[in-house]
Amino acid sequence: MNLKQIKELIELMNKNKLEEIEFAKGDLRICLRKKGKKVIQEISDKKKREKEEKEELEKEKLVEIKSPIVGTFYRASSPDAEPFVEVGDEIEKEQTVCIIEAMKVMNEIKSEVKGKVEKILVNNGEAVEFDQPLFLLRVTE
Repeated sequence: MNLKQIKELIELMNKNKLEEIEFAKGDLRICLRKKGKKVIQEISDKKKREKEEKEELEKEKLVEIKSPIVGTFYRASSPDAEPFVEVGDEIEKEQTVCIIEAMKVMNEIKSEVKGKVEKILVNNGEAVEFDQPLFLLRVTE
């Protein structure tokens, strides 16, 4: 979105006597609100936030294990089995950390690094999206 398009949104607000307008397209979200006689712009760029979060994780040597598919997250191979990993566990590269069921197929999700499980970000049986973080690992190698 360029400056001309933002000005058009402001004109649309003024013409229709709107107090607030929000616009989202892809990773860009713009919210315009009137405060008194001024229009305040809030522009939030999802990619910028994600980059900052990634830099923070790298600084702490934390890595996210993300879901490669959409499906249902399971911590164990069956309801009465022990979970693949717990917080605090040391895991090896290529070790299975969970299962994601998609279209009745059980997909094992494996760690790409050796590390320690710092946090489990999803509850058992919860639906997950593509690229959603599942675990935080502290890299040990």
